[in-house]
Amino acid sequence: MLKGLKLSHHHHSGLLRPHEHTSYLPLGLILLGVGFILIAYSASAASPPPQGGSIGINGTMPGKPPTVAATIKTPVNGQRFSTTPVTVSGTCPPDTLVELFKNDIFAGSTPCAVGGTYTLDIDLLIGQNILVARVYDALNQAGPDSNAVTVFYDALPPQAGALTPLDFGGDQLLLNTDAVFRGVFPDKEMQMPLDILGGTPPYAINVQWGDSTNKVIPRNDNLTFNAMHIYKKPGTYQVSIQATDAAGRVAFLTVASIVNGQPAIVNSTTGSTNATNTLLVLWPLYVGAFAVVVSFWLGERREKQILMKRGMIIAS
Repeated sequence: MLKGLKLSHHHHSGLLRPHEHTSYLPLGLILLGVGFILIAYSASAASPPPQGGSIGINGTMPGKPPTVAATIKTPVNGQRFSTTPVTVSGTCPPDTLVELFKNDIFAGSTPCAVGGTYTLDIDLLIGQNILVARVYDALNQAGPDSNAVTVFYDALPPQAGALTPLDFGGDQLLLNTDAVFRGVFPDKEMQMPLDILGGTPPYAINVQWGDSTNKVIPRNDNLTFNAMHIYKKPGTYQVSIQATDAAGRVAFLTVASIVNGQPAIVNSTTGSTNATNTLLVLWPLYVGAFAVVVSFWLGERREKQILMKRGMIIAS
């Protein structure tokens, strides 16, 4: 023991000062935040669910149609051909679809390439062909027509004008269909109506769908029929169609097929049941936690009041 070191006791009244053993303010804020979250979750779960088997839809408001026209660079005015199909190329606004017409008859369609150009092989009518290109946006709104280019297909002796009236009785074989096919989804069957004009039956129609598959369809007449196909992946495909008749005539047509992404199916029954089961667990837990905190707070306050009445603690 060190010499000179003396310990002395502090004299006090023997009364206690009140001491809070629990941080009720942070607990209260936490409970308040959790309560708001539960209320918001309950409101969302109670909102009317979508019907079973429905799909989500993203709408697009129509904007202005394209204002820039496509151009036809090749072929040139007055050019003559002895074989068909021929290649048509030119410029186009990006993100549009180019459709070509010959004497106001649909001749084929193709997407505008990244560089703002297009190339498409088309069949010609015997005689004079007035070629026009027209662009369409994603909402199928048409832009202005291109420059008109007049060319000639000299399968017969050269002629100064178009055949009048146009005769598809057997001199020429042609194919026709809708300009473009939009909105088909993967794993859903697409139907492409085809018309055979002229030629001599029977016919053999070879359809190359642009996804490394093709189908040969025999036809004994030239009535309109549907060629059907199922795409597995979304994208834009070039569908090449070639027809051959009994006399060896050949017709050719290329069209664009746009396959959209598959929308997700909403299973409303399962989602609603899961939300209800979750709320049946969370709300009782929350009410129990709230009741425990309030009980402890009231208990401490009551204990403090009793001790103050007995003079055992000093009021702060």
